[in-house]
Amino acid sequence: MAAVPSRFDLADLQPYLKHYFGYDQFRPGQEDIILQSLHNRDGLIIMPTGGGKSLCYQLPALLRPGITVVVSPLIALMQDQVEALQANGIGATFLNSTLNAQQINDRVNRLLRGEIQLLYVSPERLLTPTFLDWLGQLEQQIGLAALAIDEAHCVSEWGHDFRPEYRRLREVRQRFPQLPVMALTATATQRVQQDIVQQLCLTNPFVHIASFNRSNLFYEVLEGQPRKLDHLVSQVKTLKGSGIIYCFSRKTVEQVTDRLLESKIEALPYHAGLANEVRAENQTRFIRDDVRIIVATIAFGMGINKPDVRFVIHYNLPKTLESYYQESGRAGRDGEPAHCLLYLNYGDIRNVEYIIEQKSSPDEQRIAKQQLRQVLDYAEAEECRRTVQLSYFGEFFAGNCCHCDNCRAEHPKEDWSTEAMKLLSCVARCEQKYGLNYLIEVLRGAKTDKILQRGHDKLSTYGIGTERSVKDWQQLGRSLLRQGLLEQTADGYSVLKLNAQSWQVMRRQLPVFITRRRSPTVTSDLSPNAEAAAILFETLRRLRKTLADQKGIAPYMIFSDSTLRLIAHRQPQTPQEFLQISGVGDRKLNQYGDAFMQAIREASPRASHSPKL
Repeated sequence: MAAVPSRFDLADLQPYLKHYFGYDQFRPGQEDIILQSLHNRDGLIIMPTGGGKSLCYQLPALLRPGITVVVSPLIALMQDQVEALQANGIGATFLNSTLNAQQINDRVNRLLRGEIQLLYVSPERLLTPTFLDWLGQLEQQIGLAALAIDEAHCVSEWGHDFRPEYRRLREVRQRFPQLPVMALTATATQRVQQDIVQQLCLTNPFVHIASFNRSNLFYEVLEGQPRKLDHLVSQVKTLKGSGIIYCFSRKTVEQVTDRLLESKIEALPYHAGLANEVRAENQTRFIRDDVRIIVATIAFGMGINKPDVRFVIHYNLPKTLESYYQESGRAGRDGEPAHCLLYLNYGDIRNVEYIIEQKSSPDEQRIAKQQLRQVLDYAEAEECRRTVQLSYFGEFFAGNCCHCDNCRAEHPKEDWSTEAMKLLSCVARCEQKYGLNYLIEVLRGAKTDKILQRGHDKLSTYGIGTERSVKDWQQLGRSLLRQGLLEQTADGYSVLKLNAQSWQVMRRQLPVFITRRRSPTVTSDLSPNAEAAAILFETLRRLRKTLADQKGIAPYMIFSDSTLRLIAHRQPQTPQEFLQISGVGDRKLNQYGDAFMQAIREASPRASHSPKL
């Protein structure tokens, strides 16, 4: 590679992208983020899982002097990322509790010799006085380039995975005020975004918020399966590729795992009740494709960095819509088609409510109950799943994604403009002080003590909604919220508020349509596309596994599934052709090109008729 320029533009970055990572083009938004980082600006990066967040701090780390410190919350996650970087010939390492004194000393010496460009560390280790002092010495001798904070939603108590240690990361900023900080996460509501900026003391940050839409994922909800475990086994048998099954409890994890094994399906458990070494071994076997299925508790973070997960099944109800988005988003990180299936059984609701009741703070209970209602809104929705999901993050989606069970079922839309006017008028008459369930009681003429005491039985909207059921009004209210025709406070009280569009509806300037379920949920084919079953692809996949086992790494660290499909499709015959494949850089070509081209020549019809070079 040529010398690194002192100032960068997009054209400067392209050769480094191909050389180090094998990609010909940046994904949307990556180039702007990287350029801002190279200009030493703080950044808040919100990009969905599989969108390429890691590259946004990894490439800048290779293009400027000094060490980039990466804060990562999970040991397994940082180990996976470091192994992937090392497989690309990049100087990266981690310091955590899995290392002995000699290993730590060796890595520290490599850092001091300037051989390392990316250092991964947990927030707990980073915040110790001894480590901060040592980091100060490292800054003086080698230099620090930047601080990247992965899974930055952990900073916020409003996030789905709040960690107190993340809250203290501002101490690092105070200790090294000149160090640019990049905070990255896949999930953050507007409130969480504001909290991240404030808690990390980001100065005039460059903010990039990508679409939360994962277009390659198919979403499906199955309600009230009487023999759920039998159904799960039959579903998994129809699937191909790796999968994750999330369960509510350790006991359920073991039950599901045992049943899969009885059915001759390779599966391993993963939960906090297992010994650390067993968890680590099970995760490693899953990542390296030694076993197809990992069954895990929802509450216990896995932190996997496996891009070729083809399906994620939630056997039990998740506690928040944000955590569901995060967990289901572990499918299809390579951009290939993947399936996300959620089982809705109302017994799960009682389990979640019991956990909520154990919380000591009334405020925490109130917020958790609101989050549970949002999960049920998603699971019971009769309209496009993406509309429901994305509206939670403040992103409008028009619906008809054609890639969820509801859109595939083609539920008809009905004009509910009159009912919408009634509900919105009731919100106004009640002075925008109440939640949906109370307003429904007013509309349906309930004679509760609260309604009578407040005089709401005297309102013009009292009793004008008796022609619709409670469920109908609930569906309308949720649909108005998702369509942006009504707003709701996020403080746990869920008070409904009018906006400009609400008044347009009440003035008959804006019609309202809602989706009504016409038929049972349609289950799509869970299999990956037909390309995955091609003979050449499977041949190359077996070769990849053999090479990975020889090196003791995960197969995806050699080539991702998407790169492997491109190789199978194009069947490159020369090093020049092989290098044109997206995901193949100079190092990968030198390491694996000959073996894969030999396999193509032996198996491919095209190769057998091609002249030898």
